[in-house]
Amino acid sequence: MDIVIHTSTRSAMLQLTPHAKIRLQQRGIPPSVVENLLDYGRCSHDHHGATIVYFDHQARNALRRRTEPTAFRRIERYLDTHAVVAPYGDIVTVGHRTRLIRR
Repeated sequence: MDIVIHTSTRSAMLQLTPHAKIRLQQRGIPPSVVENLLDYGRCSHDHHGATIVYFDHQARNALRRRTEPTAFRRIERYLDTHAVVAPYGDIVTVGHRTRLIRR
């Protein structure tokens, strides 16, 4: 089954690599969280060519304001999620942040 991430703020649909699909399933992260992450998350370069997208305080507040309270409560536990996006646009991997992302 192919998983394609549709975002409202980006014109292109982002594809998940096979590795990212496996990581989503292993880590129990719903694809809808990745969509919200790409819509509201902050981008930071990893200095190896890829971009790390994560929820910072401003992104969390924007998501809280724009979603219904019940929907926000469902995804609140996933707000430590980050995604690594390759220069060509595919999502390489998805995980839970355990360390500070340096900017």
